[in-house]
Amino acid sequence: MEIEQSTVLYEVVASDISSMISAGTLAAGERVPSVRKLSRQRRVSVSTVVQAYRLLEDRGFIEARPQSGYYVRSRQRPMREPAVSAPPRAPQLVGVHALVSRVLESAKEPGMVPLGTALPHADLVPTSKLRRILTDVARRMPDTLSTYALPPGREDLRRQIALRARDFGVRIDADEIVVTNGCVEAVNLCLRAVAKPGDVIALESPTYFGLLQIIESLGMKALEIPTHPRSGVSLDALELAIDRQKVKACLLMPTVSNPLGSTMSEAAKGRLVRMLAEKGVPLIEDAVYSALHFGDVQPRAAKAYDRTGNVLWCSSFTKTLAPGLRIGWVAPGRYYEQVQMLKFISSVGVSDLPQAAIASFLETGGYDRLLRGLRKSYQNQVQLVTHAISRHFPSGTRVTRPTGGYVLWVEMPKRIDALALYERALAERVSLAPGAMFSASKRYRHCLRVNCGIPWSAHTDAVLRRVGELAAQCGS
Repeated sequence: MEIEQSTVLYEVVASDISSMISAGTLAAGERVPSVRKLSRQRRVSVSTVVQAYRLLEDRGFIEARPQSGYYVRSRQRPMREPAVSAPPRAPQLVGVHALVSRVLESAKEPGMVPLGTALPHADLVPTSKLRRILTDVARRMPDTLSTYALPPGREDLRRQIALRARDFGVRIDADEIVVTNGCVEAVNLCLRAVAKPGDVIALESPTYFGLLQIIESLGMKALEIPTHPRSGVSLDALELAIDRQKVKACLLMPTVSNPLGSTMSEAAKGRLVRMLAEKGVPLIEDAVYSALHFGDVQPRAAKAYDRTGNVLWCSSFTKTLAPGLRIGWVAPGRYYEQVQMLKFISSVGVSDLPQAAIASFLETGGYDRLLRGLRKSYQNQVQLVTHAISRHFPSGTRVTRPTGGYVLWVEMPKRIDALALYERALAERVSLAPGAMFSASKRYRHCLRVNCGIPWSAHTDAVLRRVGELAAQCGS
């Protein structure tokens, strides 16, 4: 009799949870209550909840993830990924700045849901700790507020960056690093060091609009290279392009690209570095999202394979630690002298106070713990947004499967104009990033980049459902 009552009880619990899943109260990819929490909520034993969850597993409603808990299993067919991109073969003058400025300005309006911006959510940034560190540094080192900070930047910060470079397979010393105002300035300095107006720069397609803006501002031309959404730029296509065009430099994101989230294999990175060294084409490696790779093992940077100083390795702490402090850096290899000089004549130096604060944070060891939490949070949020898009967007929509970071590239049916969708969503206080921002040739007009950095909630799901409805209207 006792066994029969127990059996009935765990089946009741399982039935209630499955009903919530079927009704959409618990969405695909969402974490279900922990065993102990549900035990307290239902006032049943832990063993009863465990039995209920095992039954739900057997029936395909939930799945267990090691050291993480139970999650709602997708009961839909997986969405297809976008195909390899097919950009034009000729270099293009860039003209994306006007559109980018318009989109970014509208995203700052009060009450806007920021689906188009790629910023870590404030709840995930250690703001309180950084504020305490900044106050302490200003008190202990008052000179940080009263003196110029000259290139290459604070030695204690450059030493910490050099130590962390080992995680990416890169062996550099502190005196090989120049601190910059974010990664955008690092890339800007590198392009100016290796190329001049009118030169051709090869890059992924689609690519981060900020890189296109830099090329546009410098009067250079962009040569978009076919790119796979999972494995990155096509090396065969890149080699052919270099042989046909007078490519002055390559500007790539080999690990966790933006907006695709692709990561090149170790073999491909090695081949890329060797090929460019042989052809005398410098590689500017944008590694700003590398630390947010979802894998258990951190992929090596392309810079790890550099034996000639031909790779200029750029990154920052803006996507992981403190967007507002704008601290980036570059290890420019054999172009060190040019980059340091350009840094000085462009903006003199980087404020000493935020440099000292970040150096102090890195020295405490809290950064590794922060990264582990960010990777786990973003991976979960990417899955939740992916599942929501699969439910709410028009049939035929494709979505990338990023290897890290917190953005998704969404390819809708070609009849849908993403710019028209952007306008309609903006009227409903939702900011989107239309695909045309990510191409010099104004391709991807039916695509969006979606920010997954917003903590998941029922409101987020409702917003995505509404965007999906508007997309359907734009395509009708």
